[in-house]
Parts: sequence; structure tokens; C-alpha cells
Amino acid sequence: MNKKLNTTLLFVLISLSSVAVGQISVENEMYKIDNGLTVILHNDSSAPIVTVNIWYHTGSKDEKPGRSGFAHLFEHMLFQGSLNVGDDKHFILIQGVGGSLNGSTTSDRTNYYETTPSNYLEMLLWLESDRMGWLLPAMTEKKLDNQRDVVKNERRQSYENRPYGLAWENIYFKLYPEEHPYHWSTIGSMEDLSAASLDDIKSFFQSYYGPNNASLVIAGDFDSDQAKVWVEKYFGEIPSGPEVVHPNPDMPVLTEEVRFMMEDKVQLPRIYFVWNSVSRFDEDEAALDVLGEVLSSGKNSRFYRAMIYDNPIAQDAAAFQFSREIAGSFEMEITATPETNLSVIEKVVWEEVEKIQNELPTEREMRRAINSIEASFVFGIQSIGRKADRLNSYYTWTGYPDGFEKDLSRFSRVTAEDVQRVANKYLDKNNLIILSVVPEGKPELQASK
Repeated sequence: MNKKLNTTLLFVLISLSSVAVGQISVENEMYKIDNGLTVILHNDSSAPIVTVNIWYHTGSKDEKPGRSGFAHLFEHMLFQGSLNVGDDKHFILIQGVGGSLNGSTTSDRTNYYETTPSNYLEMLLWLESDRMGWLLPAMTEKKLDNQRDVVKNERRQSYENRPYGLAWENIYFKLYPEEHPYHWSTIGSMEDLSAASLDDIKSFFQSYYGPNNASLVIAGDFDSDQAKVWVEKYFGEIPSGPEVVHPNPDMPVLTEEVRFMMEDKVQLPRIYFVWNSVSRFDEDEAALDVLGEVLSSGKNSRFYRAMIYDNPIAQDAAAFQFSREIAGSFEMEITATPETNLSVIEKVVWEEVEKIQNELPTEREMRRAINSIEASFVFGIQSIGRKADRLNSYYTWTGYPDGFEKDLSRFSRVTAEDVQRVANKYLDKNNLIILSVVPEGKPELQASK
């Protein structure tokens, strides 16, 4: 299996080196209907399937303090039936024809998608339109209470009861001020979920789930003219919602080192380093992505050699840029070997950071890092569902759905000097968050000054 995977990856890398990377494009047609709904059509007849992918430009950053978790809770509510679609019928109808469906929520957007055989496209459009336009009449206290319990259980499984599960939530509490919309987690707090009322949920829907705040991608094997007729038939009569104004505070800036420790039911110590960096598609984002690859991607990376192969003090190590719509962070997460003091890990991390701040990455490191990013990009748009999601992503963040060429070509322009520059600009030893997570009863393993 590994040999086959390596052969496939080699083929992709060779292909990328022999073809101009910027030539990747996904043909599409974009238009708006009168109520403001953006529609993006992408034809691909390679398989007799179709995907409907809808993004609402709203996420947890549109919530108010004390009302966290609404966007994600609302994602769950949209699967509980609408005026003309009975409880759980959304699942039954799609899975009954061999299709698949799901939804997801981030700080910046909420997404719903379905994939079925092509001849069920009209059904998919009817289902999505019914919950966009006629959800509120079917919303009840019973459904809210049920999904509130589901989300609370999801939080327990993913946060309270998962090893290291509360680490990132506590990091972002400290990285972003209380009034900043990235201060709270997407899933919300138990207290805020308990406080959510049916009126609160209805108000959130009326504020953010209008067609003018949504984009609909239809991708796969279908007739575009017929699809346009169905879009108008099912979505055209939905009234436009209020104008949406998203919060856009100044980029937060740490002005000191924030160091703290948490004890958890874990076997291995883990250390996190987090800096303020840049938002999505910032001019420095690509260089920060390459920096993360040079530091931690693969067995030839600097972290792997320094902490896993040459000096086995860590089980794994990751460094990466995490970009969101209005802010971002450069992050590191290193899991130590048993009983290793995290101060030892921290010392090696700073040694490697200082090396890259003072010495340019080699030509081989740069080529390997950029090839890895490009290969992941190509793999990431192989399925029709992923292409549909990427079209929606580019439209939501840039206003243009076909951002494939522009996005990918950024990385081929990154130089070793760029990587060194962003390492010096953002990885400040005096302005960051350092979190040590240690096994219960072993605070002595934390990284201390």
C-alpha cells in the first residue's frame, strides 16, 4: 500500500514539474438570481453523479458574547425538517437513493452538501430551497432541546472527554480578546448552549440565512439550462434577507509571552506555540505555509530530524499556518516522548526557529516543501464534491469562484528569502502563547522559563 501511494505521489510531483502549475482551472458559470442568491455551475460528466453544495457566509464569528455555539447548533437544526420536508426526511430521501450528505460549521461559514446520482438533482434543489425558505414554521422547542443535547454530547466527546481536547479552546481564549469573535469556539460553551432559546435561534436564521448571504454550487453531470430552470423554480420565490454586516475588528497583536499549563488525562506531555499572523489570502500566507512545511512536513523536515530521528525526544511535531477570514495564527504542536520535560522540547524548537531566521532554507528544502503543497492541492480537487466546495470557498473569500490558478501559483513564487523573512517577522520569542499539557499529577514536566 505504501509503495503504491509513493508511486502515485511521485507521478503527481512529476506531473506538476512538467506542467505550468498556474494552468489548473475549473470551468464554471456564475450568476445571481433576483433575491441575491449566487449560483455557480460546474459541468463534469466523468461520472453520473451531481453535488449540490451551499455555503452561508456566517459562522461563529457572527455570534455575540454569551451566545456562542449558535451557528453550529443551527447547522444541526437544518437537518430536522422544514415546512414541506418531514423530520429526518432530508436524510431518508437522499440516503434512500444511494446519496450522501453532511454539513459543517467554522468560525466564518456554514456549509451543507449532498451528492446523488445525477437524475436526482431536482430533488436536491427542492430540499435545500425548502429549508432556506421555509424552515421556521417547522422549528419547535422539542427539536431545539433534542439538538441542544446532541451538540452538548458532541462537545463532551470532542472537548471535555478527549485527550488534549481543551487545549486549543484555551489557547484562543488567550490569543484573542474577549470582544473578538474568534475568542470563543465554534461549538460554544455549555452555559451558552443551555441559554439558547427558540427565539434566539429564529433570530439567527432570519439574520444570516437569506439567499443574499448564500452561494449555491451545482457540480457534476447535469444539464445547465435545466438546472437554471429548477434553481429559479425552487429558490426564486424566497425573499432576500437583511443586509449582512460581518464583524471586522483590528488584527489582535500579542505584546508579551503568555505561558500556562494544563493537567489532563493523557499519557504524553504536549507543548503548543502560537503566534498572531495573517488572515486568509494575505500576501504573507503562502510563505508561512511553506515555512510550516520546511519545519515539520515529512521525515526530512527540520523538526523530524531534530526531535524524532537524531534526538528522539518527541513522538510527533507539526508547524502550520492557520488562516481565517479576519485573522490568523502560526501554530506548533509537539507531543513529547514519555516523561520528557517540555523545556527540553522548547529549547530545540527555539534552536530550529533561530536557524531558519538566520540561515536561508536550502534549495532542496524549498523544492520539497512547495512540491508537497502543490501535490496536496491537486489531490484535494480530485473528487467532484471537493471541487464544488473549493468553488464555494473561492467565491466566499474572494468574490471569484475560479481562484484555483491564482491560489496555487502563489506557492511557486515563494522564495527562501520570503520564508526567512516571515520567520523573523512573525515568530517573535517575546510575543506568543506557550501551553504545556502534562499528565495529571506531573506539573514538573511543563516548559518553564
